[in-house]
Amino acid sequence: MNIRSFFLLFCLLSLLTPSFHALAQTEGDQKKSHPELTALFKKWRAFELPPLKEGAPDYSRETFQKKWPVFTELRAALEAIDTTNWTPSEKADWYIVWAEMNGYDFNQNILKPWERDPAFYKSIWTSRSDVPAHEGPTHHAVTEVWQYKFPLSQEQREAFIASLKIIPALNDQAKTNLTGNARDLWVAGIRDIETQAADLENLKTLAGVGDDTKLLAVIDEAKTSTLDLAEWLKSEADKKTGPSGIGKDNYTWYQQNVHLVPLTWEDEVILLKRELARAWASLKLEEHRNRHLPPLEPARDAEAYDTLAKKAAEELLSFLDENDIVTVKDYFEPALQAHLGRFVPEETRNFFWITAHLDPKPLFSHFYHWFELARMDLEPNPNPIRKDAVLYNIFDSRNEGMATAVEELFMQAGLYDDNPRAREIVYIMIAQRAARGLGSLYAHANEMTMEEAAGIHSEYTPRGWMKTEKELLIFEQHLYLRQPGYGTSYITGKYLVEEALKEYAKMKELQNEPFVLKEFFDGLNAIGNIPIALGQWELTGVKW
Repeated sequence: MNIRSFFLLFCLLSLLTPSFHALAQTEGDQKKSHPELTALFKKWRAFELPPLKEGAPDYSRETFQKKWPVFTELRAALEAIDTTNWTPSEKADWYIVWAEMNGYDFNQNILKPWERDPAFYKSIWTSRSDVPAHEGPTHHAVTEVWQYKFPLSQEQREAFIASLKIIPALNDQAKTNLTGNARDLWVAGIRDIETQAADLENLKTLAGVGDDTKLLAVIDEAKTSTLDLAEWLKSEADKKTGPSGIGKDNYTWYQQNVHLVPLTWEDEVILLKRELARAWASLKLEEHRNRHLPPLEPARDAEAYDTLAKKAAEELLSFLDENDIVTVKDYFEPALQAHLGRFVPEETRNFFWITAHLDPKPLFSHFYHWFELARMDLEPNPNPIRKDAVLYNIFDSRNEGMATAVEELFMQAGLYDDNPRAREIVYIMIAQRAARGLGSLYAHANEMTMEEAAGIHSEYTPRGWMKTEKELLIFEQHLYLRQPGYGTSYITGKYLVEEALKEYAKMKELQNEPFVLKEFFDGLNAIGNIPIALGQWELTGVKW
């Protein structure tokens, strides 16, 4: 049975699975999956790592061709596993592995980031992503500067130098591998490589680095190589004339079979248009209702912002705890405190920090992200298939969808009852997510360039708040062109979280049991950072 047939079967079974199948899984079911699948998962993840070429991961076409027969054997082994008597939790694990294998297939044959996307070769990451893995296609040997403590211990110094030494070999390989003709990806990717050169130079300012002659030499070598790659990319840019989107059919297949988002390209256009209209209409109704209230005033200086942010964080955590929204763990507070931000002068604030200087709670609600990452660090899922980040950003519907959903869910649960004006910010944020995602859909359909998609993003964000600082606009549209489905995942994932909430509430009603919001959130948190469609199935027994 081929991949497309499997997805059709997936959809058919969803119609046949009764809601009474949604029985709570035993603790043992949640902690392990079927041993045969777990063993195959370990083989699959070992295979997914590329071999080395001159010390760097090898992304040459020849290497992928050599590996393909082994991949087909692994996929056949997965399809041969009989899941007939498995629990929904175990079957969800099977689909995680299935989706990852589909992602490998799609990357090799359609997306080809190592051929089409210069930003794939970015190696230096100075900060942690707010989702389980870096957003967008990323190579396998990046240098996670944020994981090192400066000044470096001897062990960390050796690891850091070894990591930086990979960069020149990888940059040389990029000049051979990058044969694609995706103009927008090519031109925008130059910016990422140039930024890397600046980041490498900034490493010299970290504690202890300036006195380390060997480390400085390795940094300079990596920087020279990076600048050389940037110049090569510029010299080739005029030759790049092709589209960067993957097309509607490929987009639909990718969403349904890799990210397990059960929507077509056309479905997503309708959904995002609907959310954009709803957000604008709701914003205007809120403004009308609040017309006699004084407007929100932004923090005017660092002291005012710090006071505002600290108060907002305390209010959010107290609200979640006292109103039984979700179990507030001890690590929630430090996870949030680490990301309160700082005062930004008005002329340089981007969209999100405009909102935070008025009332940070909408943005801090989205920082549910950091609670989930702290959970991964401190309470890792005991199931090896769910312990670490799923590959290829397959987590986007769950993590970005949940973070976006709770902005409005917390609002509707009463977070802003004492500050109605803040409700306006929530709808502005929804409109911004819908507008940017809609633009990304047209870009992937090759109906718009990246610049034209950014025009929708900018023009349909209320109050002109996406026109104040262009770096965010470029970053977001570039990312969404690099990673199909990511730009829409905030809204499509939000929709799927609300769908799961509906099915959970319906299940409780049919069982004549009370609906408890905390049990819903805690249940999804225990299931882990897997596609929300699988989370719904495991939580309720209703398969999408």
